[in-house]
Amino acid sequence: MHRSRVSTFLIDTPQDEAAETAAFWSAALGVGAESPPGEPQYITLKDALPGYVLAVQAVDDAPRYHLDIETDDVAAEVARLEGLGAVEVSSWQGCHTLRAPGGHLLCVIPVHSDPDLFAERAQTWP
Repeated sequence: MHRSRVSTFLIDTPQDEAAETAAFWSAALGVGAESPPGEPQYITLKDALPGYVLAVQAVDDAPRYHLDIETDDVAAEVARLEGLGAVEVSSWQGCHTLRAPGGHLLCVIPVHSDPDLFAERAQTWP
């Protein structure tokens, strides 16, 4: 058995547009924006979605949105999603990027939220 939940909503944008994109969303949502220490590719939109992370991510690709699913067993969650039709695109530093049916990207990551929040909101899978 393992558990998982959607934890993060990402606004992917080309690197040279990340600051402008974050400024727009920060103003549009009336929240602050800051990069987490050691992760300059992310700009978190603080408290925009209580209980979740909403962030701008600088990418070397086209603009898009994607979800992160956090889990206490990455391999089991990747296998579960592949069984539903997702295809793994890449993996890097414990993050597995998959393409869901319909072409949308999602990432499967280890738990990074507060352990109590994860326990409260995660779905348990056989």
